[in-house]
Amino acid sequence: MIRDDLNNAALYAGLGAGIGSALEYLRATDLAALPLGKYEIRGQDLMAIVQDYETKPAADCFWEAHRKYLDVQFIVRGVERMGYAPLDALRVIQPYDEAKDFMKLDDPRGVGDFMDIRAGAFAIFGPRDAHMPGIAAGAPSSARKVVMKVRVG
Repeated sequence: MIRDDLNNAALYAGLGAGIGSALEYLRATDLAALPLGKYEIRGQDLMAIVQDYETKPAADCFWEAHRKYLDVQFIVRGVERMGYAPLDALRVIQPYDEAKDFMKLDDPRGVGDFMDIRAGAFAIFGPRDAHMPGIAAGAPSSARKVVMKVRVG
C-alpha cells in the first residue's frame, strides 16, 4: 500500500508502466469535469472509474481485495477514510469471484489501519492489500473519486 499526493506521482513511475500511466492520466485529465462512468484507457489493462458518492460510517463499509487489478484510488473532491490491512491477516467471508475480480473480507482481530485521504491525494492497493473504501472521515460527506484499475494478473 502506498499513500501520497498526486504532486509526487513521478516518484512512483518506476513501479511499472501501468502505475506510471495511471498516475499520468490522473495528472493530465480534468477529473472534476469528467462524467461519471468507466473509461478504458488501454483496453482492459488500464481503466478509470469516476464516482460521486456519499461517504458512510465504517460499520456500513466492508473489506475487499482484488487479484487481477491493483487500485490507484484518487480523491478529486472531499475526503474519504480508507482502511488497509494485509490480505493474509483477514478472514474471507465471500470467496473470490474471478468474473468480478472481487473478494469480501472481515477483520475479526482488528488489525486494519485507517487513514484520511484528502482531495489531491491517492492510495495504491495491490493484490495482497485488503482495503475498505468509502468511509466517512467524521460525518458522512460528498466526495468524488477516480479509481484507476491497473491489470497485474
